[in-house]
Amino acid sequence: MTWSGIAGLDAAPQERIVTAPPFDPERRGDAAGPLLSRRAVVASAGAAAAAAIVPGAAFAQAITPAVIIQTAAGEGVKFDTGALADAARVISRRPFAPQAQDLPAPFNNLNYEQYVGIRAQPNAVLWNGENRGFAVEPLHRGFAFSNPVALFAVEDGTIRRIAYDRSRFDFGRLQVPATIGDIGFSGFRVFTTSAEGPPREAAIFQGATFFRALAAGQNLGCMARTLTLKPADPRGEEFPFFRAFWIERPIPGTGALILHGLFDSESVTGVARFTLRPGDMTIVDVEVHLFPRVALDHVGMGGVTSTYLFGPQSRRMTGDIRPAVHESDGLQMLNGAGEWVWRPLINHESLQISVFADQALKGFGLLQRTRDYGAFQDDDQRFELRPSLWIEPLGEWGPGAVNLIEIPSDSEVNDNIVTYWRPRNPVAAGSEFMFALRQYWCWTPPERPQLATVASTRTGNGPGNRRRFFVDFTGEALGDAEFVKTVRASLGTRPGTVANVRLSPYPARKVLRVAFELDPGSDNLAELRLLLEAADGKAVSETWLYRWTP
Repeated sequence: MTWSGIAGLDAAPQERIVTAPPFDPERRGDAAGPLLSRRAVVASAGAAAAAAIVPGAAFAQAITPAVIIQTAAGEGVKFDTGALADAARVISRRPFAPQAQDLPAPFNNLNYEQYVGIRAQPNAVLWNGENRGFAVEPLHRGFAFSNPVALFAVEDGTIRRIAYDRSRFDFGRLQVPATIGDIGFSGFRVFTTSAEGPPREAAIFQGATFFRALAAGQNLGCMARTLTLKPADPRGEEFPFFRAFWIERPIPGTGALILHGLFDSESVTGVARFTLRPGDMTIVDVEVHLFPRVALDHVGMGGVTSTYLFGPQSRRMTGDIRPAVHESDGLQMLNGAGEWVWRPLINHESLQISVFADQALKGFGLLQRTRDYGAFQDDDQRFELRPSLWIEPLGEWGPGAVNLIEIPSDSEVNDNIVTYWRPRNPVAAGSEFMFALRQYWCWTPPERPQLATVASTRTGNGPGNRRRFFVDFTGEALGDAEFVKTVRASLGTRPGTVANVRLSPYPARKVLRVAFELDPGSDNLAELRLLLEAADGKAVSETWLYRWTP
């Protein structure tokens, strides 16, 4: 195998414990694996863990997060997920300590071109040439990625620290001092490897607690968040960040890579376990264990960010030569009642927050349904190759809501779409909280409606102040010319009124178009809902939702 690395850019109340049930190894062929350790979870856990991890813990003011991490899970230590959780528990009992931003020149003032010119040498790549199915490339600090992240490899059960070495990077035209010390890393990139071809990028962990993955043949697109805190909140969003990762040396033939991360922020410390299984559909299992310093009243699980600039459903950017620019075009949900919902994404003139309450969410995600090159006409970005990301809860998440935030944007480099699950109840300070989920980075989610789905949404000006809509549904049942004659549209808006509703069937293309006009009256917002129904009232399609604003 030959290697050509590419530098990454993709920038004391009553204790309450909430746990998710263990994974079912039979569920979709899941590889068996324990959830994060639940040991030593008693009222005195913080003090007991501190004494166990850090001898002489009375000298608390001298103990930094780095010292705690090194003592519990550093160089030469036997790796133990329980000890890692204990370390996070101890860190959470102490005042938050920001990471030192000590990046030396020339890395403290790099532009984008200079940063992406930094390349890892083959000898910097973990397990390169070992035929283990995976290789891991440490990523340099610089540009937007100044935060240092400690990297450790877990080999034969023992932890080995991955030390920074300037000789293992090609800096291009940068003039880098030969005496530069160990400045750490900003994250890492995961590749799958085989004897049949070159390494294939599978995932990247870099920046805050963000990470991305992709299926075979895709380009990097939407981005997942390990934890989301206070997005679009008047108090300001909080971004937890990873202090360290422990990457288990992959076992040949398993097709899985397991890694662990410890993250921190002003409000919470936590550990996360990731199990990556790349392929034609890349599956990532995420298990998170939180130790809040303060009450978390706005916490997001399964967070995803993406870009929607414009397209047929929202054409605010009319000066662009391309017909559409977006990484995702809609939010898909399967709620506890078994209803499939499709909400097209929109680049509004003002910030919009939508809340979809539920009791037993089955799944949600940001999808890229548009897969035709001609819809984008972009030879560089190839938006039609971006992944869809479908998320399923593992265990009960309880009552809460899927939140969708749409941020006004005039640039495609902005991730202006955020979605996540927000539990109804806050997480108490000093408690412990666990949740787990499964991600499918895919072309099409494994679970999808056995109904007609929305193929496209188009809007345009109508007479007066009205707005015209074309909503195209597609599905096998819509190819039956006789059946489609019995289908009706259940359409409503609040506020406003709809008029001139017309159904146009195209059985040869298995498409049914619903055309109508929205009259918002004097209102500047309308919530539209559309569903195709058969003569007996049964749903023929998923539910289409749309928020109109001027």
